[in-house]
Amino acid sequence: MHDAVVVALRETLDKVTGFIYPNELELQWSILIVLYPYLTGLVAGAFILASLERVFNVKVLKPTYRLSLLTALAFLIIAPLPLQVHLGHPERSLNILFTPNPTSAMAMFGFVYLWYLMAVLLLEIWLDYRKEIVGWADTDPSWLKRLIYKVMTLGVFKPTEKSYEIDDRVGRALTIIGLPSAVLLHGYVGFIFGSIKANPWWSTPLMPIIFLFSAMASGIAGVMLLYMFLCWARDVEIEMPCLDTVAKYFLTAVIVAFSLEMLESIQTAYEAEEHFDIIQLLIEGKLYLSLIVIQICLGSLLPILLLGLTQLFELPDKVRKVFYAVSGSLSLIGIFAMRWNVVVGGQFFSKSLMGFTTYKLELAGREGLFSASVLCVLPLFVLGVLLWLLPPWDRKPGKA
Repeated sequence: MHDAVVVALRETLDKVTGFIYPNELELQWSILIVLYPYLTGLVAGAFILASLERVFNVKVLKPTYRLSLLTALAFLIIAPLPLQVHLGHPERSLNILFTPNPTSAMAMFGFVYLWYLMAVLLLEIWLDYRKEIVGWADTDPSWLKRLIYKVMTLGVFKPTEKSYEIDDRVGRALTIIGLPSAVLLHGYVGFIFGSIKANPWWSTPLMPIIFLFSAMASGIAGVMLLYMFLCWARDVEIEMPCLDTVAKYFLTAVIVAFSLEMLESIQTAYEAEEHFDIIQLLIEGKLYLSLIVIQICLGSLLPILLLGLTQLFELPDKVRKVFYAVSGSLSLIGIFAMRWNVVVGGQFFSKSLMGFTTYKLELAGREGLFSASVLCVLPLFVLGVLLWLLPPWDRKPGKA
């Protein structure tokens, strides 16, 4: 038994460079905690894109409005699962509802999440689709869909035109209310990291704003790629004015997010406090690939370059589509790398500022690569079910 403990201790110490405290030998937050803010960011960005059409009357974005809402709902349903899996005892999460603690940011998130899911997204989607649901309840060729639609009508099979007008006004009000809710939903994630002052990598008041704008970029990029893919899968022409407008907002979000990240980095370098040396070593060593190469070069600068070319020159539609697809994909990868660098990278160095530890991502296990991959793909399956039930494109009653 003693020999086994010694061997385990030596294997752990092999991960260490320099001096670290005993309770810092293992990282407490793994890839699942990286995945959590990534998924919530997609929710916030998709909803903000939907609000541009509903609240700010950007009518050219109408082809992506419903798709944005369904995308936000699909990712919002799955977003808490990484936390539940990481927790090990998911039933304990109910404690935040039964014994609420208003001083805990994580506890308050539970209420923000329920409010955003039940009172904003679900209700807004139901109001927006109610007219079609009533028609599909009688005419859809699938008995299963007809049954689901009849349940979704809540017993009202003949609503009046006045009720539809009320639905539209209430839905618009919900979108207006949902905007600050979306900001709060994801901004608090950055607040959690930014308020942990024991870690100089996270402790910056810009962290919530950086998380928010990068979330906008990821959500808009995700909806843009989904819109292009669904048009290709359905053999439908892409409405280029809509796609071009989405790309403009995407470019704006990427530029602002990247500028804030660079501003925070420049301020840290200019202040050059006692923790700057170890952060510099971390960036030049363990995080060079994920931060400099993937996050900054591939995930930010290259998308800005490609999107900037589409704004400066009159490029053919096919070229613009390729640029949009490549920039959107790279940005999603780069923003995931940003979450990785913040969550995992911030745990690499000791509070003593005199040593590093490492993190080896396992293939299997509760917090392994396979588990994270399943959780990352799962929202797309949920979205597929939502698209089957509530298609965001025009569909005549009785047509699949």
